[in-house]
Amino acid sequence: MVVLETIIVAFSMFSALPMPQIEWNSRNMRYSLLAFPLIGAVIGGVCWLWAALCLALGLPAILRGAGLCILPVLLTGGIHLDGYADTCDALASHAPPARKREILKDAHLGAFAAIRLGVWFVASFALWTALPDYHGWAIVCLFCLSRTLSALALTLFPLAEGSGLARSFAEASDRKTVRAVLIVYAALLCLALILARGAVMTLAALCVFLDFRRMARTQFEGLSGDLSGWFLQTAELWMLAALCLMEYMEKLL
Repeated sequence: MVVLETIIVAFSMFSALPMPQIEWNSRNMRYSLLAFPLIGAVIGGVCWLWAALCLALGLPAILRGAGLCILPVLLTGGIHLDGYADTCDALASHAPPARKREILKDAHLGAFAAIRLGVWFVASFALWTALPDYHGWAIVCLFCLSRTLSALALTLFPLAEGSGLARSFAEASDRKTVRAVLIVYAALLCLALILARGAVMTLAALCVFLDFRRMARTQFEGLSGDLSGWFLQTAELWMLAALCLMEYMEKLL
């Protein structure tokens, strides 16, 4: 029962999928970060079905790309894109860390956030459309790995002052156990990607993760939920770009 509640807590927080209403407490939040990659598996599976449907119906690549760009946003309710936008606004301010953290809490959408969101959607749509072949297993691993690393950061990185729900999830978790399991998750997903000829995708994810650690420490003096959203959206975009690059390079060679 606790395992099911743990999964429900994770899906209630990080997805827009309908879930039963339960009380969040120390028991069902303790390992909820471990269920975060399951949401990636669901998103990857739905995208896989959409790609298969497009192939079966002979739909053009532009419709396949539009669906693959939009579906993850619909399934998550845009929660990670919200953090991405807030972080872009804060970074564009070039203000001290304390002021950047204030900007993260501002509910208004700034000009730089709108610009960066537009760029993100155009890049995502273009990459999904340009993808020569749809490797279902690699895409499922992409969504799972981004969430595994995002959850891992909450157990590894120092938290920013007043980091809201990110702090709630981090402090409610058994950090030592959760961290160890997430490291195993990440290692297995990286291995799966390498075996699926996605070594470049793995490299892209790890590079963004390292840059994320630097950015959170130097620009914000700690991690927050908004920064985690920025990391997840950035990592997925760069992993997708790496997959496209790999496939086109294979065709050239």
